Amino acid sequence: MRKILIMGLPGAGKTTLANALAPLLNAVTFNADAVRANLSPELGFSLEHRIEHARRMGWMCDRVVEAGGTVIADFVCPTEATRVAFGDAFTIWVDRISAGRFEDTNQMFVAPARFDLRVSAEGAPQYWAERALAQLRPAFDPQKPQPCSSARASRGVALTAGIGLRWRQGKQISVAAPKRFDE
Repeated sequence: MRKILIMGLPGAGKTTLANALAPLLNAVTFNADAVRANLSPELGFSLEHRIEHARRMGWMCDRVVEAGGTVIADFVCPTEATRVAFGDAFTIWVDRISAGRFEDTNQMFVAPARFDLRVSAEGAPQYWAERALAQLRPAFDPQKPQPCSSARASRGVALTAGIGLRWRQGKQISVAAPKRFDE
């Protein structure tokens, strides 16, 4: 998943975590406060406006993913309706505090029923960024089959046929180069 939502109460550490995770993934980040100030200044904090803000954030993130990038959005996303409006994403719930600095947000906030990683009060942001990275990009296991794109497959064929080398069980073995048709 290349679309990541870091959500939780205001002041929980969402932006700090986004800033720690982004360089590990070479990701673009969208902070909801910055997006609201620069692109959506007409939106307030009613439930309807929060849903619209989540929809816009999700739409921007989808454009980054369509262009081949990885994107992190960090914002409160306080209700199930706002999460639905944002769209499918790898969801990190920053659950480090029991109340944020805005009472209306505290009252509106509903803990997510579904999330991929729950960040507790223990552990530094870098620790949690590395935990997220481990889930987003698991370590390579040579014993497990790996997805293979046609480009990767064609490179493998070219290496095998053109150079005359093969790999078997992690070891390089030589084979005779195939004869050309014009010989």
